[in-house]
Parts: sequence; structure tokens; C-alpha cells
Amino acid sequence: MCGIAGYFSLDRDPREAKALTRAMTDALHHRGPDASGVYQDGPAALGHARLSIVDLSADANQPMLSADGDVALVFNGEIYNFKTLAAELRAAGVHLRTRSDTEVLLELYRQHGVAFVERLRGMFAF
Repeated sequence: MCGIAGYFSLDRDPREAKALTRAMTDALHHRGPDASGVYQDGPAALGHARLSIVDLSADANQPMLSADGDVALVFNGEIYNFKTLAAELRAAGVHLRTRSDTEVLLELYRQHGVAFVERLRGMFAF
């Protein structure tokens, strides 16, 4: 099971966000020994300790950014219907760069906003 971490503060120096999130992510290494990453945007940061299960390539490492860099996502869980959802995205003309369930979530969010969660079947946190 992967580990996810996040940080947001308007009261502290934004330069602290990445270091604090890296420390949290490092503490979760036992949950995701295959890869780890931290993404920062201003006062917010996301961290992920990855246990590779679906797409084993480095292209599926997290935090994952949308192709245009507008959306970042960290995810843990299993989406039972992600292959069906990926096929629907492809049929709608969405180019998926990976075979990752994380990218499917990212693109579903871009297509449907927060309502995309209603389409998911599985166990997850993001």
C-alpha cells in the first residue's frame, strides 16, 4: 500500500513546504519502497511513497502531473474499473501517456471535475 502526504500553509514560508513534505514522505517509505516523489506549488506540496502494482514503469511515479502541468495528483488504492474508464477516456479522444490508474483518475478529474469520484469502483484515497 502506497503512502501519501500533503502540506498547505499560508502562514509559513512556502520554501518549507517541500522539505516538510519530503520528511513526511520519507517516513512513509515502508509503505511504498519502489519510488517516492514530492511536488510543490507555492504554499502547497504533495508527497507519495510508491508501491508499484499496476503500471510498473517510472512514467507512473507520483505525484503525477497532467500533460499541461495544471493538475497534480497523489493516489493510493485500487480502482476496480480503471480499465473501463481508461477505454472511455480514449474513446473521447484523451491521450493517455501511461497504463496507470493514477493517470486515469487525473484525466477523469479534468473531464468531469470532482463528480468523477461517483464513477469510481474500488478502495482509494487521494
